Amino acid sequence: MEYSVEMSNKLNELLTRTYDAEKGFKEAAEHVDNPIFEKFFMTRAKQRYEFGHELKSEIKTFGQNPDKGGSAMGTLHRNWMNLKSYFNSNNDEAMLSEVERGEKEAVNTYDDILNDKDFVLPPSTESILMRQRNAIKKTLDTAKIYERAVS
Repeated sequence: MEYSVEMSNKLNELLTRTYDAEKGFKEAAEHVDNPIFEKFFMTRAKQRYEFGHELKSEIKTFGQNPDKGGSAMGTLHRNWMNLKSYFNSNNDEAMLSEVERGEKEAVNTYDDILNDKDFVLPPSTESILMRQRNAIKKTLDTAKIYERAVS
């Protein structure tokens, strides 16, 4: 099965979001007081690092070139997290809220690709995307639980 340029672009968009998420989780870990949340964020940063390698490998498998960096939007989001933590008296809640927002966007991006009827995903790609999407959904659910606990 041959990847189209559109498929390559979509997977590279996911890869860029994965880079952004990894950096965002590291940033969030630096702004929380609770060691449980710090560990949660660092574990998710490592997970996104691994997701990135899976996506890069899958993109290369089909002869395409993976992107190498994050996005301007990701940088803006991390800067917003920094500003928010500076003015917010509850950094843990602020960071969890931002993670929740980012994870919702990530799930939507995965869903858009998985549900796109314009092309059929190769089984290997679909499997990777489903597994990663489900892991992100679990992160979102956990962040919501944590946020309720600190609010």
